[in-house]
Amino acid sequence: MKWYDPQIVSPIDKMSKRVHNILTYKSASGIVLFVSVIIAIIWANSTFRESYHAIFHKYIVLQFGSATFKQSLLHFINDGLMAVFFFMIGLEIKREMISGDLSSPRKAALPIAAAIGGMILPAVIYAIINRNSGAPEGWGVPMATDIAFSLGVLSLLGKKVPIALKIFLTALAIVDDLGAVLVIAFFYTSEISFSNLLVGAVILTFLALYNIFGGRKTTVYAIVGIGGLWLAFMLSGVHATIAGVLAAFTIPARSKIDKNTFVNVLCQLTDRFRISTDNDSRLATNEQQHIIEEIKQVSYDVETPLQKLEHAISPLVAFLILPIFAIANAGIEIESDFLQMLIHPVSLGIALGLIIGKFSGVFLFSKLAVRLKIAELPEGLTWKHIAGIGFFAGIGFTMSLFITDLAFENEEYIAIAKASIIVASVLSGLIGFVILNSIKAKA
Repeated sequence: MKWYDPQIVSPIDKMSKRVHNILTYKSASGIVLFVSVIIAIIWANSTFRESYHAIFHKYIVLQFGSATFKQSLLHFINDGLMAVFFFMIGLEIKREMISGDLSSPRKAALPIAAAIGGMILPAVIYAIINRNSGAPEGWGVPMATDIAFSLGVLSLLGKKVPIALKIFLTALAIVDDLGAVLVIAFFYTSEISFSNLLVGAVILTFLALYNIFGGRKTTVYAIVGIGGLWLAFMLSGVHATIAGVLAAFTIPARSKIDKNTFVNVLCQLTDRFRISTDNDSRLATNEQQHIIEEIKQVSYDVETPLQKLEHAISPLVAFLILPIFAIANAGIEIESDFLQMLIHPVSLGIALGLIIGKFSGVFLFSKLAVRLKIAELPEGLTWKHIAGIGFFAGIGFTMSLFITDLAFENEEYIAIAKASIIVASVLSGLIGFVILNSIKAKA
């Protein structure tokens, strides 16, 4: 049944619908991210390579009162734009903890066990390989999973992928992201300014109280959270992206009215609109316009600020922030010594951590959780599915690149780590793809 006359749908409406469908299609973000990586590598190895480095190392000066910030464009992207990415991660974590696969101990046990294993073993492998390399601080790099890339590659398998498997990978990656955030907060934080940290605590308390007392204006959370809290954390020495996650935890996850009230009020309003008097033009009457505004308000009241914000910023993160981050960070130069880079202890630690460590950690810890009856294997999944997802978890691109810049100061180590991350993520994704593709779909 059509709710409208299709003849009045304009070409702009059709185009807008197509664009909206692309922006809400999960695999599209992974494809855009992959294309961004290719662009970065080609640019960094072309005759325009000097412009690549010149643009991202150009300094930007910002002044807030007496405080002056002079940072390169690369640092602005990694510390500023990525705060929005971490804000979205915080929203996803909170949503999953409230009503998703992390909302109950039984549902959460398997992805949590898999994520813990997938963080511990890569870190151990890196630490063993680099115990005498002079770069032990990179242990956090292979711990991460890139949710956009991994889901994007998984979607290429189409109907061969059970819904339960997508849910498992999503929950695993979200727990993994939470682990990465904690690692950044506790192990990759510079000297702390407690006065600025106190200011940040005051702002965070304000946001929490604003939530408790019924504040629902998303603009307040966005401006105060991403603005004030981010600035305070950046000045404090605690990595500013942590502010994004903390701000997200203060966003209300409850609606102003419940579903039944919404349905009842909406029915009353539509009945009033149906019997309202029309005028001779196509314009709504004052009475009709008033009813329309009431419908807008009741629709706003039934929507949670958390879901509203997540829905609004997801396309921004997936199709603007992450591609910019990828272009700025993935521009590795492929020189004659590229193979030598890949056998460096830093590279081997990261590559083996992402490929072998991730798979082993996810698979063994999942198996252990089921064996101890802490968790159960989701219906329709086999251990071959879990093995495939273990390799998909080794696609560590975004978060691994992010932690690389925090872990290393040596430019040579940073270049080696980035090359290893890209190669290992591709290999891990290909192995996982082959494994899952070999599983026969149930009739």
